[in-house]
Amino acid sequence: MEKSQVHYWLALKAINRLAIHKKLFLVETFGLKELFFQPQEKLLSCGLSPKQAHQIRSPDWQKITKIITQAEQCDCQILTFDDNNYPQLLKQIYDPPLVLFTQGEQTLLNKPQLAIVGSRSATIAGIEFTKHIASNLVQQGIIVTSGLALGIDAAAHIGALTSTASTIAVVATGLDTVYPSRHRPLVKKIIAQGGLIVSEFIPGTGARAGHFPRRNRLISGLSLGVLVVEAEIKSGSLITARCALEQNREVFAVPGSVNNPKSKGCHWLIKQGAKLIDELADIINELDLSCFSGLNDCNDKKIPQNSQQDLFIDSLLASVDYETTPVDIVVSRSKLSIEEVLTRLTMFELKGLVAAVPGGYLRLK
Repeated sequence: MEKSQVHYWLALKAINRLAIHKKLFLVETFGLKELFFQPQEKLLSCGLSPKQAHQIRSPDWQKITKIITQAEQCDCQILTFDDNNYPQLLKQIYDPPLVLFTQGEQTLLNKPQLAIVGSRSATIAGIEFTKHIASNLVQQGIIVTSGLALGIDAAAHIGALTSTASTIAVVATGLDTVYPSRHRPLVKKIIAQGGLIVSEFIPGTGARAGHFPRRNRLISGLSLGVLVVEAEIKSGSLITARCALEQNREVFAVPGSVNNPKSKGCHWLIKQGAKLIDELADIINELDLSCFSGLNDCNDKKIPQNSQQDLFIDSLLASVDYETTPVDIVVSRSKLSIEEVLTRLTMFELKGLVAAVPGGYLRLK
C-alpha cells in the first residue's frame, strides 16, 4: 500500500528520544518521504543513535496504519505539520507537535485565540467572572481556548458557547476518551456548535499526570495570550503561564481576595509583571490583532450597561460583598428587617446579581 504524508509524519513522531526540533531539522534537510530512505551512515552522521536510525529506515507501518484506523473510528481528523490548517502560531514554539488529532472545525486553529485557565476547584465568583469574560471575548471575534478541566476551564468553554461562537478544547488524552468523563455532554456541545477538540496524543491514550504539562504548552502556544482567573501557587495554571512567557505570549491575571488561597497564584503573576485585568478592554488593549481580518470593531471595549445596571446602587445590594457575606451582616449594613432582606436577596438571585452560598450570599459581577 502506498504511504501518505500522514503515514510518514506519524512514523517520524514515533521515533523515541529524539527532540521535535531535531526531527524538523531532518525533514528540512532531506525532505519528509526521502528521510526514510537515507543510508544508515548518513543518518548516524546527523547525530542519531543506531536505534533511531533503524526506526527511520524500518518504521512499524502496521502500528501506524492502526493509529490511522483508530482515528477514523472516533471521527478524528489527523492534522500534520505541513498542512495548511496547522496553526501558524503553534509553529513558533520550541517544540510544536508534528501531528495533531482533531474533532470539529479545524479552521478555528488559525483564528485569534485567548487561553483562559484556572483552578479546578474554583469559587463561584471565579466561575461567574470567567463565563462573563469568555462570552464577551467571543463577541469580539476572539476564540476562547482552554483545557476542558473542571472549574475555570469548563466555565471558559461554557461562557464562549453562550452565543453563536465556538471554543477550542485542548485535551491530554486520545480523542476516543473524554477526561473528565462528566464533560462528555460539553464535548458534544462544543463540536455541535462548530467548535474544536484538539490533542497531540494518539487514540487509546489515557489520562496521565505527565501529559497535562505537555497539553498546557499547546494551550498557550495556540493563543495570543493566557488569562489566569484563579490559581494557587503550585498549580497547572502557572505552568501554562510560564509556557506563555517562554513562547513570548501575553499573560493576564485576575486579582482576588488576599484571604483566598486561589488568588495567590494570580497575585504572584501580577508581581512578576502579568497584566492585571478586571474587564474586557484590559485584554483587547494588549493583544496584537493586526494580522487577523474579519474581527468585530474593538474600539468600544467596555461592555455596555444593561437594564439592571441601576440596581447596583441599591443599598441592600451594596451590602453584599464579592466574598461570602453572612445574612446577619447584610441586615446590619442595610438596616432592613430580616424578612425584607431575605425576600430581596431572593429577587437579586433570580436576576443573577447574587448567589446563595454556604455561609451567606455572594455578589456577582
